[in-house]
Amino acid sequence: MDKKDIAEFFDRLAGQWDCNTVRNEDVINIILEKGGIKKGVRVLDVACGTGVLFPDYYSRGADVTGIDISARMVKAAKIKFPDAEIICGDAESFTFPEKYGAVMIYNAFPHFANPEKLFENLSKTLVDNGRLTVAHGMSEKALAECHAGSAKNVSLPLPSKEHLAEIMSAYFDVDVMISDENMYMVSGTKK
Repeated sequence: MDKKDIAEFFDRLAGQWDCNTVRNEDVINIILEKGGIKKGVRVLDVACGTGVLFPDYYSRGADVTGIDISARMVKAAKIKFPDAEIICGDAESFTFPEKYGAVMIYNAFPHFANPEKLFENLSKTLVDNGRLTVAHGMSEKALAECHAGSAKNVSLPLPSKEHLAEIMSAYFDVDVMISDENMYMVSGTKK
């Protein structure tokens, strides 16, 4: 996968992204709860898109910084959340000047070609015992069907929860693994 292609793909979708977003509030609450999103936590939302989860972070009393590779997604997020810090950049290589208590990668993981590099970089931005979460608000099967269309050239298959936990284990103590008909989530604390 070429990062330029990924950025261009999401640039094309930015204008209608919010209209096409499907939310399952129960699943989102599970993800946020198990992801350690609570009052006073500084959250880094990786591949934040238009800021879909920003209101959820704010309602829990968390502070959020977003990063996305798509300039148009970032622009849309900044319009919706003018006071938020939102960075246009590549989370695999960006040097974050601050530390976070939680990193959330929501509905975006298949678009990262090098998970090992991503996890290595993100582990550096977490405080001691900070939590990294990879989550999707749909099942592995539903996500595969969704990405089989126009996203097939900018997506990789979602690994099994066990395989993702294994990849993450170099930097994180994984203690949450969920893959069912409603959601996918793998989460752990920084070693």
